[in-house]
Amino acid sequence: MFDLNGVLLTHLICTVYMTGLIWFVQVVHYPLMSMVGEANYQTFQRAHMRQTTWVVGPPMLLEALTAVVLVIQLQNSFAIVGLGLLVGIWLSTACLQVPQHQALLSCFDVAHHRKLVRSNWVRTVLWTIRTLWIGASYAAVSF
Repeated sequence: MFDLNGVLLTHLICTVYMTGLIWFVQVVHYPLMSMVGEANYQTFQRAHMRQTTWVVGPPMLLEALTAVVLVIQLQNSFAIVGLGLLVGIWLSTACLQVPQHQALLSCFDVAHHRKLVRSNWVRTVLWTIRTLWIGASYAAVSF
């Protein structure tokens, strides 16, 4: 039904892209948010949320789609664990990071910023594990 090597390669590329991006966000972008200043913070936060959607939305959706295809096609522990890690990332995004971004829309708040930076480690670690996991699965399954 699907070219398994193509799906695996697309999935691996999306995962590696998101892993690199989340490390940049965790180490550089989120910490620098505290330096924007109150006068410009609301404008910054709105722009950040709007523009970030275009950078992360398509690869996250493609990563999720290919993860589901891999579970259906492979029906093995690599695909199932990989999808489980991705579900953890999406849950973290929805339950931990999005609420902090929403709270930061009104003004910069040290407590919400701290929660954002700390909770984002969940996604950073999970995407890093996914890169290693999917890389190993690609090496084991591709031919």
